[in-house]
Amino acid sequence: MRIKDNPSKIKQSDYSDKLKKISKNIRNRRSIYANEFISKELPDQLLEEILVNATWAPNHKMTEPWRFIVFKGKYLKEYGEFMAHYYQDFYSDLSSELQKEKLNYLRNYPLNAACLIGVIMVRNTKIGLPEWEEIAAVSSAVQNMALTCTAHKIGSYWSTKGVAVDYVTQFGLAENEKSLGLFYLGYYPKDLKSSKKKRTPLSKKVIYLE
Repeated sequence: MRIKDNPSKIKQSDYSDKLKKISKNIRNRRSIYANEFISKELPDQLLEEILVNATWAPNHKMTEPWRFIVFKGKYLKEYGEFMAHYYQDFYSDLSSELQKEKLNYLRNYPLNAACLIGVIMVRNTKIGLPEWEEIAAVSSAVQNMALTCTAHKIGSYWSTKGVAVDYVTQFGLAENEKSLGLFYLGYYPKDLKSSKKKRTPLSKKVIYLE
């Protein structure tokens, strides 16, 4: 079988209308960061749809190894303050003016997000699945959220930095739970430039054995 070198250039007309929509949604998904968000409220019904779709991710033995915390309102400001405090020592070598600028940026960074979703892996204590399988399942759940956001023209990205992981850890995690960071959601300007990132040709990533 001949592999087409550029997956982004595969003719959409080769597929049914339904597959076209699926492919377009997957290929248009990208990380849009909070500094590009514009302040706009996310309808509760749409937020629920995003979260429900997360729970339909594949998971071995139906362990459903995820839990989510939705942060809105005052928690956006709280997380900004948490980041500023978290990185204060990191920027201590900078001039006072530059340090102040960096920390103020962090304080304001989450404020235009519609919400943040804390992502938590919940290990099943009765079924001894490898941790990587549970993490893979949670990652699939996050991808479902990202694809739902893309379909509704909502920006999103998953922050797995230490500051995001540590912030979520504060909120009463059990011994069998682990914070996997924060998923940001927010609206973005209509004139936001498209991503220029490219994908490696299939011919370098796939082999067929027949």
